[in-house]
Amino acid sequence: MSFETRAMVCAHHHLYSSLARGMPAPDETPHSFLSILENVWWRLDVALDLDTLYWSAALGAAEALCNGTTAIIDHHESPMAIDGSLDVIADACSMIGVKTNLSYGVTDRWDGATLRSKVSPLSPMTDGAVRGLRENERFLQAGGRGMVGVHAAFTCTDETLDRATALAASMKTGVHIHVAEGFDDKEAGARLENRAENNWLLIHAVHLDRQLSGTIVHNPRSNMNNSVGYANPVRFSNDIALGTDGIGADMLEEARLAYVRLRESDVTQTPDTVWKWLQAAEKFFPEIVDDTVTWSYDKADSPWHVAFTPGIRCVDVRVKGQLVVNNGTPTQFDMNEIRSKASEAATKLHKKLALR
Repeated sequence: MSFETRAMVCAHHHLYSSLARGMPAPDETPHSFLSILENVWWRLDVALDLDTLYWSAALGAAEALCNGTTAIIDHHESPMAIDGSLDVIADACSMIGVKTNLSYGVTDRWDGATLRSKVSPLSPMTDGAVRGLRENERFLQAGGRGMVGVHAAFTCTDETLDRATALAASMKTGVHIHVAEGFDDKEAGARLENRAENNWLLIHAVHLDRQLSGTIVHNPRSNMNNSVGYANPVRFSNDIALGTDGIGADMLEEARLAYVRLRESDVTQTPDTVWKWLQAAEKFFPEIVDDTVTWSYDKADSPWHVAFTPGIRCVDVRVKGQLVVNNGTPTQFDMNEIRSKASEAATKLHKKLALR
């Protein structure tokens, strides 16, 4: 047993949400998952600009690195600042030293400046969806590592789903899409059954009613926070990976929570199951074999010890042998400066949100 493990991968993040902490509360308390989206997340993403996005991504990546996570698969949405947004995230994460796989979440929920919470599959594709696909295509054609992002089936027309599927195939990559997270997206399985491929990322799958091709990404903390139910991902034969859905990137902590939730559902399950989930997304970043983390615990490589040991801290991180975190402090950037710039951006963002 050892203090050292391979570095972690967050298989589903929303780096644009890093500045959401402390944002002005909505006028009314959300009463359902859809109302959480309408009054919190869709209110936030429409207020983003590229400068705010840069510091949000930088802060999220810095916090990830300091928790032993050197690779992030990010799903982004900023409907009023689409063009160039993936480059902004890539630049911020490169400055921090975190590897990324990026996508823009295409959606038809914005028809011009009008928000539509539910979209008819038979509606025509919106201009916002066209621009989102164009951003994915531009980024991938320029050599960016990523996928084609789609928000969710229930906010997309069939035309949009078809074009996203075709674009992914032409770029030899997969689609990164939220699937049946809430009951509002219960038809996702039927709509994606003949579209999904093995290289897709299927996020959440809480209410998924059938087998789909792809890797399922389980986000237990977010699912509990949004009160959408338990995904129970072991009911499927897919590969299963772990994400945070934007609530940080402390993957050891997410794994401990995932284990407790799994164990509550099935008392015969063991920490070994969740440890496999923790490692499943390494296939998206083969070079992570060269990244290591030293932890504050001498049995950090043992699932059975980690599952029952809260408070394990990341001490050192090495990327390709280079020490990038030393005794909890980053060596390649000033964490205080990142937090200061992010705080300024958050103040600006929250003032904008207070007027909405």
